[in-house]
Amino acid sequence: MNADLVDPGHTVIVTQELQGAVVGPGAGLAALAREAEREALPNITRLLPAARTAGATVVHCLAQRRRDGLGSNHNATLFAIGARAVDIAPGSPGATLLPQFGPEPTDLVLSRWHGLGPMGGTDLDPILRNLGATTVVAVGVSLNVAIPNLVMDAVNAGYRVVLPRDAVAGVPTEYGTAVIENTLALLATITTTDELIAAWEA
Repeated sequence: MNADLVDPGHTVIVTQELQGAVVGPGAGLAALAREAEREALPNITRLLPAARTAGATVVHCLAQRRRDGLGSNHNATLFAIGARAVDIAPGSPGATLLPQFGPEPTDLVLSRWHGLGPMGGTDLDPILRNLGATTVVAVGVSLNVAIPNLVMDAVNAGYRVVLPRDAVAGVPTEYGTAVIENTLALLATITTTDELIAAWEA
């Protein structure tokens, strides 16, 4: 990986749904939370402080929904599962960033009311442009839905995308690996947490 690609002056780390209802103790999809805990979450815990120290901005993207569901999606099975399984009302533990990831004072936190990914119909794209970002480092969950959404939306919007393969998760594990190798590797620069940290420390 070329270190210029992730120069902190134009790189933003986007975390996806590192919140209680998704990867916390009360996660609605327990298998996904367990898979994230295995490798991705510990690596994100190492990656974010290194990014901040280097001067890259961290943007946390979370999902939320009113308890009555008003204004949120109801048009796919995933939304029905989420509505039954977890509470992601604003301010609830399920809608809140897990404390090991921040937010630190230099971080930004964006919450969306709808959709499958953090960029479609949200403020993420204009905020990235206002930050001067040209590279997005995507971390979090899941490789099943939201991470491919983020990668494709970011590429379509003109950003270069870097994906640390050990800081994202999907289920089953083999499926997540297949998505990286057969789809995301065609769109993003695939790297590792250690390689990113080494680039920033250099």
